[in-house]
Amino acid sequence: MRLIKKAQIMETDAVRRALTRISHEIIERNRGTENLALIGIRTRGVPLAQRIAARIAEIEDVSLPVGILDISLYRDDLTSLADQPIVNKTEIPFPVADKTIVLVDDVIYTGRTVRAALDGIIDLGRPNAIQLAVLIDRGHRELPIRADFVGKNVPTSRQELIAVCLTEEDGEDSVYIMARDPDAE
Repeated sequence: MRLIKKAQIMETDAVRRALTRISHEIIERNRGTENLALIGIRTRGVPLAQRIAARIAEIEDVSLPVGILDISLYRDDLTSLADQPIVNKTEIPFPVADKTIVLVDDVIYTGRTVRAALDGIIDLGRPNAIQLAVLIDRGHRELPIRADFVGKNVPTSRQELIAVCLTEEDGEDSVYIMARDPDAE
């Protein structure tokens, strides 16, 4: 299946503004940054978490800890993905117990990735609270999970995909709605 770009829904400035707004909302909702930590879900949640931490540092003059979570082994569709799934390293260099964790990802869709991430975090300890920040909420939830902080709500059909491109991974900051190329079928 070949995909084509159907529409660009965010460009560099829009991504930057959304992350700045999310950073302010995190500070406001938590009445500051005390006992706060960020955990990015591999792959694109990691640079987003790092960018949010950098914005919060600019706003509050405080450095928040940032962790990296690989959810590969927690996925409920692990056996359908590959015979030998690639497992990356989880790097959370701080205790999660008694902290407010802001889990960061690029897109929320069915909620299954977030469910897997929650299992991964809980295996490391019992945080006071877990909040969810996403750049894009595209709807179509299969589990009762919602984001606390959303950069942009993008209604999509189930046949469409969202492609988040970040400079750290893709050389650009943008978000596209992708569709199947009818000429490739």
